[in-house]
Amino acid sequence: MIFYKTEEEIDLMSKSNNLVARTLGEISKAIAPGISTLCLDKIAEEYIRDNGAKPAFLGYDGFPNTLCISINNQVVHGVPSSYELKEGDIVSCDCGVLLNGFYGDSAYTFSVGTVKPEVQQLLKVTKEALYKGIEKAVEGNHLRDIGFAIQKHAEKNDYSVVREMVGHGIGKSLHEDPQVPNYGRQGRGLKLRDGLVLAIEPMINLGKRDIYQEDDGWTIVTADGQASAHFEHTIVVRKGKAQILSGFEFIEE
Repeated sequence: MIFYKTEEEIDLMSKSNNLVARTLGEISKAIAPGISTLCLDKIAEEYIRDNGAKPAFLGYDGFPNTLCISINNQVVHGVPSSYELKEGDIVSCDCGVLLNGFYGDSAYTFSVGTVKPEVQQLLKVTKEALYKGIEKAVEGNHLRDIGFAIQKHAEKNDYSVVREMVGHGIGKSLHEDPQVPNYGRQGRGLKLRDGLVLAIEPMINLGKRDIYQEDDGWTIVTADGQASAHFEHTIVVRKGKAQILSGFEFIEE
């Protein structure tokens, strides 16, 4: 079932997503060689709780942590650990919060120091693909127009799109209908209407699109061992131009 949000609900969701954005900003200050991913997770949990919210992922379907932290060839759902970041790593931090009864969700893939040029280009193109998809999230378009735009930009740059993992609706539940694939044919799927809130999150691989799940039951990795990037915004479908509720300004300022 699809839930279209009222303006009052969207205002509450903007607060949730602003907190997610600020949390990722706090994380960005700490990312450096030598810091463990578990330490990043603790920073995020403390910041979220200090701001009167709850970590959305902690305990969700049994997930053990506040952040999903995925490194290098890990695509999504990586579990924080004692692993210490190294120069040249890339690290995706996916963050969600529950505030005032509504969820926020966003992700960013960070460079740790200097990374290989081909990997840095992957990050650039994946973030561009996110915004290409968001451009299509306007009233009157179709759901698959979003995925088509993402897929077109990724494949134009000789990257591959993960098919099995998708974006989603979001609101009073972390995952709502509809699913938002990062690929597809134009003009297909749900006709978009004002007030639909979506988490759009391209996951783009440097190599082939094939993935598998590691033995921890969570972490998704590329089958060929090559790097993967992940960026995510929560947006509202609007007339003319989508409204972005999350943001990267606290990371990139």
